[in-house]
Amino acid sequence: MKQESAESYSHVLKYTGIFGGVQGLNILVSLVRNKLVAVLLGPNGMGLASLFNTTVNFISQSTNFGISFSAVRHVSELFDRGDEAAIAHFVKVVRAWSLLTAVLGMFVCMVAGPLLNSYTFSWGDHTLHFMLLAPAVGLMAITGGETAILKGARRLRALAVVQIGAVLAALVVSVPIYYFFGQAGIVPVIVLMALVLMLLTVYCSYRLYPLRLSGARGLLGEGMEMVKLGVAYTLAGIVGSASEMLIRSYLNVVSGDLDVVGLYNVGYMITITYASMVFSAMETDYFPRLSAVSGNVAATNVTVNKQMEVSLLILAPMLVGLIMLLPVLVPLLFSSKFLPVLGMTQVAVLAMYMKVQTMPIAYITLARGYSLSFLFLETVYFIALVAMVIGGYRLWGLYGTGLAIVGAHVFELLTVGGYAYFRYGYRYTGSLLAMATVQTAFGVAAYVVSLVAGGWIYWIAEAALAVASTAYSLLVLRRKTRLWQALRRRVLRHRA
Repeated sequence: MKQESAESYSHVLKYTGIFGGVQGLNILVSLVRNKLVAVLLGPNGMGLASLFNTTVNFISQSTNFGISFSAVRHVSELFDRGDEAAIAHFVKVVRAWSLLTAVLGMFVCMVAGPLLNSYTFSWGDHTLHFMLLAPAVGLMAITGGETAILKGARRLRALAVVQIGAVLAALVVSVPIYYFFGQAGIVPVIVLMALVLMLLTVYCSYRLYPLRLSGARGLLGEGMEMVKLGVAYTLAGIVGSASEMLIRSYLNVVSGDLDVVGLYNVGYMITITYASMVFSAMETDYFPRLSAVSGNVAATNVTVNKQMEVSLLILAPMLVGLIMLLPVLVPLLFSSKFLPVLGMTQVAVLAMYMKVQTMPIAYITLARGYSLSFLFLETVYFIALVAMVIGGYRLWGLYGTGLAIVGAHVFELLTVGGYAYFRYGYRYTGSLLAMATVQTAFGVAAYVVSLVAGGWIYWIAEAALAVASTAYSLLVLRRKTRLWQALRRRVLRHRA
């Protein structure tokens, strides 16, 4: 049993590290790409590309019925049963629904072109541009379905390869086109990138489950449970987008200064993007594993707690390092004009200690297929976030929004954790509670140092806390995994 536990911890650590590393590479390449694109397109072109990308993503999320997420649960359950015939049949169902949502998304994008143009732009006529983006929406729907199949079948290496290929292709494809065509290349780049991502995903997925058109009649009627869960997931995403729009609109109206909105956006982006390096592994590896044991309370608790422990141990030292380095990172990644966001961002980092505990628990509801419960919990959180950010800004300005983000995440952890406790019988373990307490204490201490210390005292104290947090994580991981043994074998093999 101890060996099995160590191996399961090693699995979580391995794939959290893999997809966290892929996400880190994504961020790094994106920084290089964004720098080059900014030089080639200028602020005006960057703004235009942002508007087009945001529109495409919104239409895609609104019309894909959440297939890319909800199908994972069903494929994963069949995969764990080992029923190849049932998997092959359900793959046809997923592909049929993906094709339907692709056609729907393209239709909506083309028909809504004039409306999107009138609401998005106050100058020029970009209706044709929006209509030409329709293929990108369709391609994204196909990609989402095939990605769900790969996730459910646990083809994690293939997914990592697809993500790396897509990131590198974005750099190779976009920069030359922007160099030669400038802003005229924005729409072709968006469509080409959607095509490249689809081809990479389809290549991996079709090798696993070849495309078969026979017996396709009546498949749409079999996927209603999947669509029901997917629609709830989509609606939750729409509620989240609406809350963010409401917050930004409020800040713009109350402050009368777009700079405040820009500063809030940068602070929020830095906090969330950094943590996403770890969170990206949850949907790819963790959700299929959780779905497979969703009917077993004891197995669910073990799966949730192990994922939470590993994610916390990996992320916590990074968060201390982020608090320490933010005074350098903000002007380096942006400019000195963004330094007023420093106070907000440093305190908002503490919210991620709550988020890394909340997300594994929140996935229990999705793994069990309780779509309305998930939608309700997400809506309650976003209402709390909007209310707290508005109150925080009124009391303490931009810094107050950082405090509000922390407060909202504490509220979310209590709400989601309490719901799971009474509804699903979820329980924290004593060791998990101890880890969360110790690592959160390191984070709070790092934040306190940022408030009271300066100069070399600041850097020495922050570095000491980062080292302590890292050492604690390594000691726990060494005790719970076979990481050290594997590293020792590799070193000895290399010497031999």
